[in-house]
Amino acid sequence: MDEIDVPSHFLCPISLQLMRDPVTVRTGITYDRENIERWLFSCKNRTCPVTKQSILDADLTPNHTLRRLIQAWCTLNASFGIERIPTPKPPIERIQIAKLLSEANQSPHNHLKCLRRLRSIAFESDRNRIYLESAGAIEFLASTLKFSSIESQVNYDDDECTTAMGSVAALEVLYHLNPSESHVKNLVSNESIKFIESLIQILRRGNYQSRAYATILLKSAFGVADPTQLINVRTELFVELMRVLRDKISQKASKAALKLLVELSPWGKNRIKAVEGGVVLVLIEMLLEASERRACELILIALDQLCGCAEGRAELVKHGAGVAIVSKKILRVSHMATDRCVKILSSICRYSANGRVVQEMLQVGAVCKLCLVLQVEASLKTKERAKEVLRLHSSVWRNSACIPPPLLKSYPSSN
Repeated sequence: MDEIDVPSHFLCPISLQLMRDPVTVRTGITYDRENIERWLFSCKNRTCPVTKQSILDADLTPNHTLRRLIQAWCTLNASFGIERIPTPKPPIERIQIAKLLSEANQSPHNHLKCLRRLRSIAFESDRNRIYLESAGAIEFLASTLKFSSIESQVNYDDDECTTAMGSVAALEVLYHLNPSESHVKNLVSNESIKFIESLIQILRRGNYQSRAYATILLKSAFGVADPTQLINVRTELFVELMRVLRDKISQKASKAALKLLVELSPWGKNRIKAVEGGVVLVLIEMLLEASERRACELILIALDQLCGCAEGRAELVKHGAGVAIVSKKILRVSHMATDRCVKILSSICRYSANGRVVQEMLQVGAVCKLCLVLQVEASLKTKERAKEVLRLHSSVWRNSACIPPPLLKSYPSSN
């Protein structure tokens, strides 16, 4: 089939594609609505791409004449496989969103209907998401997260079932709105909304998708929380994060859970709470399977932090593969990962090294890896830690047949 020449005035100036919903800005240039709204809202530009003059989102005027010409051209070229573009729906206005929010609390069923409409609006365009934020939809959605277990809806009356479904819908819309840091901070500080508590309940009782959304939102919430909230985290949260990691809900949720562990562990008694929640054992199991660099680094950072307490070290050495997998990752992932592995082994050797652990490190190759660290490129701090560990147990390790002669040459003096 010969190439079809599309009239240039039918093409979008931002990207060469057929216009589906042409709109004209105040500078007189016509654009496809989806593209110019992405320029204005996602890219946060406020100028006409062609003339560089200032424009606002309110300046978009539908070009009905051009749209009809495009539709007519599509019809004439139908024999070439050109489909006629549908007549676009008029875009939602801020006043319509405000009215929708005000009608939501009239009844549970009306509330659910409103949430479904908000979901549809949010998925239509970036412009709609900005309008939803400015109309107060984020606060409305967060206040709706009074979650009830989906699995036990059989015991609910109709209104309770509707509330549970509404919580799922609200969570999905809230996640896709991707609230800004300032919005999240307002939610966290608003005691009447109880945003963090609601998300933890969703982690405990939700389905896989809801738990994934809740984990990612919790990561954002604790990123802006004050020290008091970080210190007073309950063991329940660590239990639920452990379940998210163990269940492998999604790669994005797992990374958010790992980053959240790293964020929370340095505060107060959170390390002990995390160990009580079973996090160390799950992290070791993840490390056994992990191959992606950033995932390995996050796991090792979290393990390093948890080995800062006696309970964490005890859990790591108790696991049959704990010391072995940490040793294996030395010099195999990244410089950062090597630094963390050596630091973990240093913590174990300094504070938790009984006879069994010392022999295990020799048998699983940890001692050989520490000797190798001294021979290759590594940070000065990491080399110093490796030397310290090797000196600490030189009476047991130095003359062992498990260490190859070439590596023994780098074994530090015990003096």
